[in-house]
Amino acid sequence: MEKRKLGKSGIEVTTIGLGLWAVGGDEWGVTDDKESLDTIAAALDAGITFFDTSDVYGDGHSESLLGKAMRGRRARFVVASKIGWQGFDEAQQMTAYTSVSKLIAGVESNLRRLQTDYLDVIQSHISFQDPTMEIFLEGFQRLQQEGKVRAYGVSTSDFDYLQAFAGDGNCATLQIDYSILNRTPEKDILPYCRQNDIGVIIRGPLAMGILSGKFSAGSNFTAGDFRQRWIDDPDEHQIFLADLAKVEQLKSLAQERTLAQLALQFTLAHPAVSTVIPGAKTTTQLQDNLRAALLPALTADEMAQIDAVTPPGAGRKIWPA
Repeated sequence: MEKRKLGKSGIEVTTIGLGLWAVGGDEWGVTDDKESLDTIAAALDAGITFFDTSDVYGDGHSESLLGKAMRGRRARFVVASKIGWQGFDEAQQMTAYTSVSKLIAGVESNLRRLQTDYLDVIQSHISFQDPTMEIFLEGFQRLQQEGKVRAYGVSTSDFDYLQAFAGDGNCATLQIDYSILNRTPEKDILPYCRQNDIGVIIRGPLAMGILSGKFSAGSNFTAGDFRQRWIDDPDEHQIFLADLAKVEQLKSLAQERTLAQLALQFTLAHPAVSTVIPGAKTTTQLQDNLRAALLPALTADEMAQIDAVTPPGAGRKIWPA
């Protein structure tokens, strides 16, 4: 599988990675740990090296599963994780990290769950400008100096926050929502990353499954799947229906590929992108995603037809902040 540099980090990653939010088991419906571990193993065997997780995915369960999968073969994995809020107060309001030492202790918890003594990439999971940014920057830099982190970055779709976080020139990565249905990063963020050698990790390339083509106006989601709001909330439902209409226009482009493969190829075609991290809860989903890396690139005519559905720079952010 093709590999690309992850910005100024110098780390090489496969163009298709594996996003591990869903295997946490708390927001995407029912999951099976054995099947999740089998999927991670199959991804590694197929050549995928890049795996992305977070401290909040399943309250750390996603990290713990990845840690089990890495036993005895850590060197074969390029691991990115994220850390954001410290926890919740008595009123169930999110609380920010108030000191560098507490943030570092938080990252050390990531490391324990992952059963490793270093992370290839650590990312701030706070997606908007807030008073804790300097704490994250200082904490990440200390961890980098101690060899516990190879590179650091931020997960955000806020251009102002990205510029502030990367202002000292040391931010190596950005994780951002980008897909055929959300091309807004093309306006400013992706050109900025290219200019400043920031490696771009694409989350949401399948728009939370919408671009797989498997949903319809009559779809419902299993218990615990937060996407059920697309059905239950009237405003969300109208947006969901509009997205499905765009998917119908895209289906004629799939032909020798699945719609999901078309969507992955689209994101990989942007020159700022280092890797895309579609989620996969099963090996079947994984294999479909993997084939996108082996197919011929989209033609100029196919890209023009995609532009007709969602013009360059247009769309909406589907992934939560």
